[in-house]
Amino acid sequence: MPGWRGRMILAAAWLAAAGTVAAAPASGLDLAGFDPAVRPRDDLFRAANGAWLAATPIPPDKAWFGTTDRLRDLSDQRVRSIAVELLALPQREGSEAQKLARCYASFMDLRSIERRGVQPLLQALAELDAIDSREALARWLGQAQGSVGTALVLVVRPDPDDPGVLLARTWQGGLGLPDRDYYLLDDERYAKARAAYADYLQQLGALAGDAEAAAHAAEAIALEQAIAQLHRPRADLRNPLRNHQPMTVAALAAAAPGFDWPAYLGAAGLGGIERLSVSQPEGATALARLLGERTLAEWKSYLRLRLIDDMAEVLPQGFRDARFAFRGRALTGAVQDRPRWQRGVAELNAALGEAVGRRYVAKYFPPASRQHMQRLVDELMAAYAESIDALGWMGEATRAQARDKLAKVKVKIGYPERWRDYGKLAMREGDAFGNRWRAGRFDWERSAARAGQPVDRGEWGMTPQTVNAYYSPPLNEIVFPAAILQPPLFDPAADDAVNFGAIGAIIGHEISHGFDDQGSRFDGDGRLRNWWTDADRQAFDALGTKLAEQYAQYTPVPGRHLDGRLTLGENIADLSGLQIAFKAWRRSLRGAPAPQLDGYSGAQRFFFGWAQAWRFKIRDEAALQRLSTDPHSPPAFRANGAVLNHDGFHEAFGTEPGDAMFKPAEERLRLW
Repeated sequence: MPGWRGRMILAAAWLAAAGTVAAAPASGLDLAGFDPAVRPRDDLFRAANGAWLAATPIPPDKAWFGTTDRLRDLSDQRVRSIAVELLALPQREGSEAQKLARCYASFMDLRSIERRGVQPLLQALAELDAIDSREALARWLGQAQGSVGTALVLVVRPDPDDPGVLLARTWQGGLGLPDRDYYLLDDERYAKARAAYADYLQQLGALAGDAEAAAHAAEAIALEQAIAQLHRPRADLRNPLRNHQPMTVAALAAAAPGFDWPAYLGAAGLGGIERLSVSQPEGATALARLLGERTLAEWKSYLRLRLIDDMAEVLPQGFRDARFAFRGRALTGAVQDRPRWQRGVAELNAALGEAVGRRYVAKYFPPASRQHMQRLVDELMAAYAESIDALGWMGEATRAQARDKLAKVKVKIGYPERWRDYGKLAMREGDAFGNRWRAGRFDWERSAARAGQPVDRGEWGMTPQTVNAYYSPPLNEIVFPAAILQPPLFDPAADDAVNFGAIGAIIGHEISHGFDDQGSRFDGDGRLRNWWTDADRQAFDALGTKLAEQYAQYTPVPGRHLDGRLTLGENIADLSGLQIAFKAWRRSLRGAPAPQLDGYSGAQRFFFGWAQAWRFKIRDEAALQRLSTDPHSPPAFRANGAVLNHDGFHEAFGTEPGDAMFKPAEERLRLW
């Protein structure tokens, strides 16, 4: 979402899910996963992972499989145990524990869902069907915020011009297919997805009792096609300067006529605001025109199906089966749906995430892990400061600003110090549909009420049980939830070289987002402003262009190249993070030689640790979707693409001209 840079850091797997695991080697590396027939200087990724790739199947309920998926499964199992324990005991009426138990139990209560049938849906659709004017349409769109994904998206985030205050922002949205490319590109794979989508929407309408399901599905797709044409490409969304246009509500209404903006904002709980940020101004103007020109019947056809799609998981079996057939099998290639309990965990995390997280960290995150992680972060921050001082392409004026920004980075590890209050959220027994709707509205109303208020610097954008990490430009902070801080990404018992190659590179990656093509637009206080000299910005952009060109050569899907502009920020963070992690590891030795373990030098173990963190397999359909939507390069290219520019890698493995991974020293890209 805009304003927060939630980052999927790794998508890899560690050990095969089946079979007996041998005793861990001294280094912590999975030597059995190596492919001795592949030389690291020809393909580091396959040298470290070839045997694992050959032996590990993608589970039937997954579109891909990797370390984060394995760790998510572990996190989900832990959250499930928390929910089951709460269900086993009587809970005080209205208590947080009771809400957790009711949320999970209602989602798992398929008998009640089947017994209630489509009645909860019909009640929700009745309000939509009652729309009889443009003003009523605007009010419905505002009231749907948080519960239904529509073409008009609102978020509340720190103001880029005044990052200590929260500001409402518009953002583009409303597509049922993964991205605008699926609607606009002439590709038979996208055409196949469009056909499957049309069938899916028709099924949803028929299941809801619509006698004209086919015609209404066609209306909805035609409207989505028009909306897709208004969307900026994802690569263009990376430039915060082009995605922040502060306007008063009156100015927005004048600039984007055809839609009742005051009615919309009022119904969304933002009636008292005077200004907001219009993130894609030309899109907002065109969408307002579309809202005024297309008939109410067309908009209701579209919104009806958006609502049903969003609520399908808490509707009877036919809806759930249709949703998986499209969103699972057709779009990702998954063979079967995730277990219901695991989807129930996702429901619980979405509705009451921090209430779950408070219990999660009490059971599964020891204080020692937080302390060890802080030590690693301190090493990375010190190495980053030394690296900034040594940059040859940056002048002193910009360097001083970079030092200031680095010194102001806030580090959050494990869990928040203050937990969210869910006192006003109602969870009712046997009401999965209503619980989901109310949870979405509760979360949005909480955000809307804070527009114009001071930013809470203690708030987290992820729950502790989330296997991920992120950097936030307007808050200038790096955040590492508890669930990502466990083996194999972070193992206090493992060799330091391997730990620095895995979690150390993650830490460096997140710090580097503050200095990538997007984060570098914000200063140390989180304000969107240019703190660079023109010459230094040109030098940095030139390096970024070369890196984008490198990754644009890769073809993870036959006939389709990576978008080097879309993935540029992540590629900068990978390269810079790896370089800084290597410096931090060397720094941590304090001049002592690294021991030889398992037949490898410390430097070699560092890069093997990096490469093994990227273990990953993906189905063809999912690979196509991620190519259009994911700002991260596919893991094999992340693993090899970053080390290609790393002097330490070439020295560790002695690359020479003729080796597939060789790159002349003068051509290697060195950013931070």
